[in-house]
Amino acid sequence: MIDGLVAGRLWSAAERRVDKAGKSYTVARLRVTGVDVDGVLVNLIAFDPRVCELLHEAQEGEAVSVSGALTPKVWTDKQGNTKPALDMVVHRVLMVRPD
Repeated sequence: MIDGLVAGRLWSAAERRVDKAGKSYTVARLRVTGVDVDGVLVNLIAFDPRVCELLHEAQEGEAVSVSGALTPKVWTDKQGNTKPALDMVVHRVLMVRPD
């Protein structure tokens, strides 16, 4: 497990889901730009109710920083190109909003 801090823009709005045991959790995606024009997609999942609430408050395109357990991975697009991605179990969320 890698403990990481990632900052980017919310790529997809947070979505509430329920597991087979009836416990709710939240998923979302963050896009982190860098050297690569496409950037890196970070698949977020949160279980803590406060963290879930904060992710739901964020709007698509809003700057968000998250920290938690990271797992690097690779995915293949429709053209067969491999691209990096990260999965994160989010423990904390930070958003800076103007007053």
